Amino acid sequence: MAIILTSQLMIVLDASVIITSLPKIHDAFGFSPTGLSWVQNAYTLAFGGLLLFGARVGDILGRRRVYLAGIALFTLASLLGGLAPNGAWLLTTRAVQGMAAAIAAPSTLALLMMSFREPRERLRAISLYAAASSGGASVGLVLGGLLTDLASWRWGLFINVPIGIALVLLAPRYLPETDRNPGRFDLVGALSSTLGMTALVYGFVRAGSDGWSDRATVASFAAAVTLLAGFVLSEARAEQPIMPLRLFASRERSGAYVARLFTVGGMFAYFFFQTQFLQEVLGFSALKAGFAFLPMTAVLFATSRLVPRFAGNVGNGRLLVTGLLIALAAMAWTCRLSADTQYFPRIALPMVLLGLGMGIAFIPLTSSGIAGVDQKDSGAASGLVNAFHQVGGSLGLAVLVTVFGTAARDAARHPAAGVPAALAARQNLAHAISAALTGSVAFLTVAVLIVLTTAPGVVRRRVRRTEAVALPSLD
Repeated sequence: MAIILTSQLMIVLDASVIITSLPKIHDAFGFSPTGLSWVQNAYTLAFGGLLLFGARVGDILGRRRVYLAGIALFTLASLLGGLAPNGAWLLTTRAVQGMAAAIAAPSTLALLMMSFREPRERLRAISLYAAASSGGASVGLVLGGLLTDLASWRWGLFINVPIGIALVLLAPRYLPETDRNPGRFDLVGALSSTLGMTALVYGFVRAGSDGWSDRATVASFAAAVTLLAGFVLSEARAEQPIMPLRLFASRERSGAYVARLFTVGGMFAYFFFQTQFLQEVLGFSALKAGFAFLPMTAVLFATSRLVPRFAGNVGNGRLLVTGLLIALAAMAWTCRLSADTQYFPRIALPMVLLGLGMGIAFIPLTSSGIAGVDQKDSGAASGLVNAFHQVGGSLGLAVLVTVFGTAARDAARHPAAGVPAALAARQNLAHAISAALTGSVAFLTVAVLIVLTTAPGVVRRRVRRTEAVALPSLD
């Protein structure tokens, strides 16, 4: 359990550990405000786009074997990323990190299911796994700020090296191996899905910097539609698809995937913009900004440990709706920022509620995403959970970077008269961040509406409590 949780925490954490370092990275390599988002998106896009392929590779070659290869590559890419001499090198190694994470991550959840078969034990294991997945982002913010202030932003990547080496040495001794299954690698599906999502995200980011009528923006969206449509057609015809479309036959699973996309999209954007508000508007150091997220982190982890104790009495669907509604209320409270906003109470207290809401929501959201799958689809189902998590982060950030860019340009065109330049810059930045976080409110609202119409404990009121929280049998 320790090996699996450490692996998942390291993989998820790397999507956010760099966020509190973004101002330092901007100074070091001269990224534009919208281009800076690619430091995160290069990782999450490669991760999310190739996750399904990674799950398929694990099914065919053996999950422990594939897990070890992914962790080894992740460790090497982390070392090279920390040594990056320029921005292009950094983005390339971040993409390789994402590819490696896509290879390793699906096997972690599948190995977890193999190691814990008894229902009650499996529920506890999934709760810990969900805590690592949901809490990794906020832990990364704290750790990234700490390392940036005490040493350098590069240590946010270097720290993976000793951990990765330890995992590679310990995993063969403690993790079970699975049999190899004959099959084919769906390279067409892997490439079309990854390139399609990359084109879609690039289109939004480009629109944020150059406008919706820009030729490159239009071409990027056209390529995204073509590639993603081709991906769906390819999966419908493939003998052994990386994303079996039958997984979407379940209303509960489909709703959980899409709700996860919108939830994580809103939360990733919150982390990205809130850390910039703390540093660029309020003047926090990277270390102070990282510790500013501790209220969320502490409450999230505490809630994640408590949820399994009363899940059986509440029901999966009702638990999920409750968590998302709390998170939505917190996001609505904190989205209206200005240059005069103080950390307490307008930021700190909503963080507590966000931690509470996410701690409640992510466990049933994870369980619903793998509910009722057959053994042959277990790798693909766990891959889809992680894929929608990472793609949601990339897509949500890309969309809200566009909102941010539009609001920033509008504020610059209408400067306040008689305001000193430094204060005007802070006011404009606060306005743009507020607009982006309002988009996060919209994302969480959509997630709530999806869950209200798809979660079994909400849609069918006469469901027995034991069924509402039952975990899938993947034996």
